Amino acid sequence: MEYEGIVIRPPSEAESLILQVTLGCSHNKCTFCPTYKGRRFRIKDLDTIKREIDEVAPYGPFRKVFLADGDALIIPQPKLLTILEYLNEKIKGLRRVGIYGNAKSILRKSVEELRELKEKKLGIIYLGVETGDEALLQRVHKGVSYAQMVEAGQRVKEAGITLSVTVLLGLGGVEYSQQHALATAKILSEIDPDFASALTLMVVPGTPLYEEMKAGLFKLPSPFQLIEELGIIMANSNFTQCYFTSNHASNYLPIKARLPRDKETVVNLIHKVVSAKDTSLLRPEYLRGL
Repeated sequence: MEYEGIVIRPPSEAESLILQVTLGCSHNKCTFCPTYKGRRFRIKDLDTIKREIDEVAPYGPFRKVFLADGDALIIPQPKLLTILEYLNEKIKGLRRVGIYGNAKSILRKSVEELRELKEKKLGIIYLGVETGDEALLQRVHKGVSYAQMVEAGQRVKEAGITLSVTVLLGLGGVEYSQQHALATAKILSEIDPDFASALTLMVVPGTPLYEEMKAGLFKLPSPFQLIEELGIIMANSNFTQCYFTSNHASNYLPIKARLPRDKETVVNLIHKVVSAKDTSLLRPEYLRGL
């Protein structure tokens, strides 16, 4: 099995078989994302995918498979169904397939089509929401509106597929920090995902956002301002049942919470950390990463 370029996967797919069925990201315009810049998106041909599945199958059983790269859900329905069917046929012990999907690729599939994928063991879709602020979604070139993002998330849930979403602390900069946090709490509440993760923005050289920062048009919030954003999001979000984390390597304050059960406890903890302004309570810079 051959991998091309950087292969990104969610932390929860650490023990999964990673199968690269697409190369790059079908959108690839977000101003903050350095991952696939300079790479043309393409879908691998079916024969190659089947050959790679055949190659790795004898090393199983594999309980989970993750379909990479950045937006494999964009694969046309007949081909994606064929890939899932072949995985079910060849991979012993397979229980669940995971996949990244942006809002546009989700909305290209009907609820019925998503249910067809679920029947073939597509069990979880990872959606990058990033922010609930309408103007900010446009400014970072996310490619969809607030309403489209909500519709995409709700469509996944209606199909019975587990939904995991991510948001980005710091994306609004210092100027729009509170506005970004409040709007993100609102969109998370409307989507009501099964899992939600807050990552912290790291401005990477070579991205449009980095150029904005160099020009003085964007200022990244301080560590405690970023944690304050997390507190605003947690305090103002309302979930039916969600496992919320901020334990990604980019985060200054690792949090794991089952909401709404742990909401008050976590919000109080965040408030204490922000009030104390004690840097020893934070993850040190040398341990942070994308």
